[in-house]
Amino acid sequence: MTTTPELSRRRLLRLLGGIPMLPLASVAGASLLTACGGSDDNDDSLATAPTAPVATMGTVSFSSMAAPTLANAAAMATTTVGSTMTVNFSDTSKLDFKLAYQPFFVTGDMVPNGSGGSTLAGGYYNIRNQPIIDTTVAGKERQFFSDAPDGTSLLSVPNASVPGVKGKPVFAVVQFEYATFAQDGKTGMYGRLPSPIGVLTLDQDQTTGKLTLVKYHNVDTSSVEGLWITCGASLSPWGTHLSSEEYEPNAFTAATDAQFKAFSQNLYGSETAANPYNYGHMPEVTVNPDGTASIKKHYCMGRISHELVQVMPDERTVLMGDDATNSGYFVFIADKAKDLSSGTLYVAKVGAGFSLDPQAAGAPLTWIKLGSATSAEIRTLAASVKPTQIMDVRTTDPQDPSFKKVAANGAIEWIKLMPGMEKAAAFLETHRYASLVGASMGFSKMEGTTVNARDKVAYSALQNCRDSMVAGNAVNVPGDGVSIPKALLAGAVMALNLKGGQTDTAGGAIASEWMPVDLKALLTGEDIAADALGNTANPNRIANPDNLKFSEKMRTLFIGEDSGQHVNNFLWAYNIDTRQLSRVMSIPAGGESTGLHAVDELNGWTYIMSNFQHAGDWGGIHNVVKGTLDPLVRANYKDKFGAAVGYLTAELSQTRLAKG
Repeated sequence: MTTTPELSRRRLLRLLGGIPMLPLASVAGASLLTACGGSDDNDDSLATAPTAPVATMGTVSFSSMAAPTLANAAAMATTTVGSTMTVNFSDTSKLDFKLAYQPFFVTGDMVPNGSGGSTLAGGYYNIRNQPIIDTTVAGKERQFFSDAPDGTSLLSVPNASVPGVKGKPVFAVVQFEYATFAQDGKTGMYGRLPSPIGVLTLDQDQTTGKLTLVKYHNVDTSSVEGLWITCGASLSPWGTHLSSEEYEPNAFTAATDAQFKAFSQNLYGSETAANPYNYGHMPEVTVNPDGTASIKKHYCMGRISHELVQVMPDERTVLMGDDATNSGYFVFIADKAKDLSSGTLYVAKVGAGFSLDPQAAGAPLTWIKLGSATSAEIRTLAASVKPTQIMDVRTTDPQDPSFKKVAANGAIEWIKLMPGMEKAAAFLETHRYASLVGASMGFSKMEGTTVNARDKVAYSALQNCRDSMVAGNAVNVPGDGVSIPKALLAGAVMALNLKGGQTDTAGGAIASEWMPVDLKALLTGEDIAADALGNTANPNRIANPDNLKFSEKMRTLFIGEDSGQHVNNFLWAYNIDTRQLSRVMSIPAGGESTGLHAVDELNGWTYIMSNFQHAGDWGGIHNVVKGTLDPLVRANYKDKFGAAVGYLTAELSQTRLAKG
């Protein structure tokens, strides 16, 4: 074995960053994840450094860490990273990087607001941008803050300038899905508060890539009537944050629904002020050069349970996750690139052959056109039309042949469309209308989506495969193509091949080269009888996949879990070429892995963003560990009211280039 001479870490990083034919804007060299920490000497000069070999980056792999156990209870009660990332080069040399987790803050922290003061991280605000106060404990009133940070986008903005930044300013847009409880620990708050979105101004050190929080800005959402349960998110190709509003409120029952009435009260100060048709859409956040931001909602992309949409490389085609029972695959094709304010909405019909067996051939997809619209016209409709003007919905059989029996939103309903209301139905009652026109609406909890652009393959997470997917279940629709013989609670990741030249079911041409044409299983979880720790899914396989992000440079699919079957949820890395699945990080027990964003290049550095939610949210699987872990989680995360927003870092675990 031969090696280069020993180098200080900083000198090695800089040297490798300039290797000819090894682009800095890739996973090559030490720019591959930020190396936090400083140099081990003060010599920045490369004058005496040895000449770097001319090499090209080969493969990237991740070692798989062991799942933590009660033998190390402290590791189960916090974020634990035990993986090493290996970068292999064409000359058989390699670099190993030891991964670690670096939070920007824990929600509930007071963080700098850029004006000399501080702001509550993850804090909730009403329509007038006033703090919403938790009064459930007398004498300890405080502003509500979230324990559920979710979708995150790391990005740069041209001509950015923010006081206090010494390196380069970059920004992270972070949305907060909900608060689990009020501070009394008893009052459930899910869906009862308007979701906030924060913009973090981060100082990117140009020597190490380390990110440091300089400013936190709470986005004013009053222009879009506030936000409803923001979950997964993605970065658009043009550099905006594409948010989500999942589990759209049921417009037919909102007036009597305690959750929606509480949401309206907290947002507007009135239980009746909020219009359910303003929620369930696609928000888009644009960051300004000073670290502030603006927001708009796109009403023309379907009112579904949006989660983690993926815009394809054409900057027009959008594949959307639909996190609901009786969900479907939806695609929106914008009329213009980089502009989601008008376009055409499609929903999939699944052909024969659907299976969760990765060895199966898969099932073809065809596409039903639901309609075309602009956001402005649908927003106008939302403000003027009543649910009963769009369709007549019954929960018992009216014994009237003009009604059609459908499964929608996890229930059986009988629906009749009102004359001339096709467009309103398509864009405001999208789930029901898709069922009405014969789409395959049998999926359960379809979560994140992402794309492997080189291979033209999209990936989609099914958090679980149950209820509407299982033959014989009350809400399974015979003949819609989505039917499995028994539930797979641990879920699956699906792969969808993308092609052009497609037509819809009415024969109309579909103006996209990125339409999904088939569907097959890529990875599946495995349900098991409870093991000694309490896991009811195999801990060495994925369980309940949620966040998905694909790195083109690393050829790696990152998978974050939302699992009620793993005692600790995990973040996984799956190399789609070698098919190696590696456990990269463990989330605090009872928590969920969220905020995933794989950033191939930002000013020459690569990052993996990751958050978690609701640590210590105990379920039945935690009976073995709860007594030991609950006090530890409480001590780590503000009595279980806090959760971390951060990213994975990498440090060289060896300072030699090793040649075999």
